[in-house]
Amino acid sequence: MSVVAENLHWGVKRKTIVTDVSLSVAPGETLGLIGPNGSGKSSLLRLLAGLKRPLSGRVEINGQDIAQVSRRALSRQVAFVQQSAATDTNVSVRDVVRLGRTPHRSALAGWSEADETAVSTALARVDMTGHRAQAWQTLSGGERQRVHIARALAQTPQVMFLDEPTNHLDIHHQIEILRMVRDLDLTSVVALHDLNLAAMFCDRIVVLDEGAVRACGTPDAVLTRALLREVFRVAADITGLSDTGRPHIRFRPE
Repeated sequence: MSVVAENLHWGVKRKTIVTDVSLSVAPGETLGLIGPNGSGKSSLLRLLAGLKRPLSGRVEINGQDIAQVSRRALSRQVAFVQQSAATDTNVSVRDVVRLGRTPHRSALAGWSEADETAVSTALARVDMTGHRAQAWQTLSGGERQRVHIARALAQTPQVMFLDEPTNHLDIHHQIEILRMVRDLDLTSVVALHDLNLAAMFCDRIVVLDEGAVRACGTPDAVLTRALLREVFRVAADITGLSDTGRPHIRFRPE
C-alpha cells in the first residue's frame, strides 16, 4: 500500500510542530525519518498513522483519505509501534501479542486458527517464541520492544509505522529488527536516531528539522557532510561501504 501526505500542519496551542510536510511512500518501500530531537518525527508518524488529526492537509493510504476511514478499518491495514509502553497487568507475552488480533475479531468471535497462526508467526519473526508463556513484567526492555513489534505484526498490516523501534536493543537485535522490517512484504515508515542504521536499511530518508522537511531521497543523496553539519550540527566523514554501496558516517571532533 502507498502512503501520501499533502501539506500537513499540526501543533499544540501556539506552537507549530509539523509544518507543511508532504511526502510519499511507495508500496513495499521502507522510508526512514531522521532529525534532531524535537524535529517532529514522532508527531509526523502519528499523523501518518491516523493517531492525530492534522490542523490542515491530508493523508492517503492506498488512495483513500484516512480521515474518512473508521478506526477499526484503519487498524486492519495499519500498525503502529511506539517507543515504549508499560502495563501493570500480570499478562503473558502471548496475551500481549494476541491484542494485535483485536481489529480482525468481532465481540462474539472465538479464537480462530488464523488468529493463532498470526500470533505464532509474529513471535517467531522477532525471536520470542520461547518466551510466549513468560510474564510481561519479567521481560527486559529490549524483549518488551520485540513483543511490541510482534503485536503489530499479529495485526497482519499492510503498512507499519515504527517510532524508534531499536530503543533498548543491543546491536544484534537492532540489526535483526530493522532487517526484518525491511524484508517484510509491507510498506513501512521508521523514525530513527541512528543515522547509520537509517542509511543501512532504508530505501529513502526524509530529514526533518523544526517540523519541516529539509531533504528527501536515497541515503547517499541525503546524508551529506553539509546536511549533517547544518541540521545535526556535527562534523563527519562519509564513505561508501564496499559490500552494500550505502553510505557510512564516521563522526569526528572539530
